Amino acid sequence: MTELIAELGINFNGDIEIARQLIDIAISSGCHYVKFQKRDIDLVYTKEELDTPRKSVWGTTTREQKQGLEFGLKEYEAIDKYCKERGIKWFFSVWDINSLIFANLFDSPFIKIPSALITNRGLLDACKRLSDKPIILSTGMSTVDMVDDAIKILGKDRIHCIMHCTSTYPSKPEEMNLKCINTMKERYPWAKIGFSNHNQGLTFMVAAASLGAEMIEFHITLDRAMPGSDQAASIEPEGVHRLCKWIRNLDKAQGDGIKKIYDSELPIIAKLRK
Repeated sequence: MTELIAELGINFNGDIEIARQLIDIAISSGCHYVKFQKRDIDLVYTKEELDTPRKSVWGTTTREQKQGLEFGLKEYEAIDKYCKERGIKWFFSVWDINSLIFANLFDSPFIKIPSALITNRGLLDACKRLSDKPIILSTGMSTVDMVDDAIKILGKDRIHCIMHCTSTYPSKPEEMNLKCINTMKERYPWAKIGFSNHNQGLTFMVAAASLGAEMIEFHITLDRAMPGSDQAASIEPEGVHRLCKWIRNLDKAQGDGIKKIYDSELPIIAKLRK
């Protein structure tokens, strides 16, 4: 069965009630996991970048905007409680070592390395040393050599899934390169291979599942018109439900590969076969 990850990312815009609504959408559509992104903004961004003017609902600088998007311990404790009550697992993409340590405070199934950090040897080494959680490795903006190097640092035994993706938001059809799923299956036969979507449509995720992607991750939002850098590449509620239904049906339709006659075909044989 294809595992489905609803990526909330930062699309809840710093609002716990929006986060709960997005979690509910993931649950009602049949997703297995919800995922958040965690950053220590003073480690991820330079002071110069944080101090640049940027008008948003949170203030007039990039720092105020980034701070407005981040949840702290109190909010994530509430998220943890809500997910446990509602029966869905959740985890983080971690963007720095402090966020990795923060993620370790929770009983989550995975740590995800975002594409931007796949070449960050310090973070990869910290994931190996400071956490025993299985790792999902995202591979946008990288070559197979970069993926190989990351795996060497982390160790094969730590990898739960390697995710093919393209890190443009939204990604164009000609940038999807879905054949990389097969390339990765051949190169890393010991790992699960998945697909992380950054296109607004649903087509490429269904195609990825048909190519054998074992995890599908997609950004979800209440409304793509909401403020935020990830909203345009996200899927709205109706699309989330439709997508999950399609992939569940595709899982059923794959079958076992054995050519056979179904009982339901017997009356047709009697009627049509001469």
